[in-house]
Amino acid sequence: MTSTTKTPIYLDNAATTPVDPAVWQEMQPLFEHFTANPSSIHSHGRQAKVIVEKARKAVATLLNASPAEIFFTSGGTEADNTVIQSAVLYGGVKNIITSPLEHHAVLHTAEAWEKLGMAKVHLVQINSQGDIDLAHLETLLAENSNALVSLMHGNNEIGNLLDIHAVGALCQQYNATFHSDTVQTMGHFTHDVQALPVDFLVGAAHKFHGPKGIGFLYARAGAKFHPLMHGGAQERNQRGGTENVYGMVGLAKALSMAYENMDEHRTHIKSIKSYFIEGLVKRFPGIQFNGRSGEVDNSLYTVLNVRFPSVADGDMLLFQLDIEKISASGGSACSSGTSVGSHVLSALNPTATGAAIRFSFSKNNTKEEIDRVLEVLESLVK
Repeated sequence: MTSTTKTPIYLDNAATTPVDPAVWQEMQPLFEHFTANPSSIHSHGRQAKVIVEKARKAVATLLNASPAEIFFTSGGTEADNTVIQSAVLYGGVKNIITSPLEHHAVLHTAEAWEKLGMAKVHLVQINSQGDIDLAHLETLLAENSNALVSLMHGNNEIGNLLDIHAVGALCQQYNATFHSDTVQTMGHFTHDVQALPVDFLVGAAHKFHGPKGIGFLYARAGAKFHPLMHGGAQERNQRGGTENVYGMVGLAKALSMAYENMDEHRTHIKSIKSYFIEGLVKRFPGIQFNGRSGEVDNSLYTVLNVRFPSVADGDMLLFQLDIEKISASGGSACSSGTSVGSHVLSALNPTATGAAIRFSFSKNNTKEEIDRVLEVLESLVK
């Protein structure tokens, strides 16, 4: 059987997930029959405004928040940028405490303000498994006032989970603002903001089977921020630009479905991940799992980061998988002439060798798909 006749297998869900058909069905009538701008004062505009606020209320209800605490954005990156920029320009923050494992939406933004001389970036120490050193975090908080702490809940590459309650308690103790990038865990874990000691959370619809180009920022009442996008009074004067009504409706539907079916999806995806780990360990003696991703009950259950010590070229392995119509993503701790590698894996172990591949799962994956991936990997690696 040639590769052109093989059914594609998608294992890059941490990058983006396919839109659920029920989400598209919710959005489709708006594309076909609805054109009004929610900022318009006529009846069509008022109807659009009602749709927007209904979506906002749906998101707020799921997070146990007030609708006034939910602000729609273009995605997680914009939400992260909004919090960090606002804290530095308007919030009096002079110190940004983060980690070397953060998404570039956080790291690059923090570094940009440091280069401008507006704030100092402090990196909390991590161990070889990617765990945050809470004792060092407390030291940084004690030594640096006016701090913004930005630490992600679930790492997109190695699946490590942050103890949000412990970090939040430290931030409250030292009067620091706490922002957590929850893009990877939103829709996969329950977020009850009444129980979480956080000031800001973020979400992106395309990580939980919603449309791309729409996300949101949760800002706790009293946690002030200023607009990143200027040019209009939308989002209660906090984000200029005509509202993405279709996207908001799709996000609300996708998140509602994720919460409604979360236990079922978690059980299914964990079984897929466990099955894959068992197959890998059996077929590839000496295989390694980066970070905590190999610990099914102690990591982001959608992510598995695998290191093949005997394979020198991770990019070639990804290319060969792609030829077999298997989609995954990669990263190498070591830079080469063609790739700078993964900053996350480099921070964990800069001297590690071998190809690192991230496989990430969704509710749509099956054990039959995993069987085929294992067979293909065995033929390629051996």
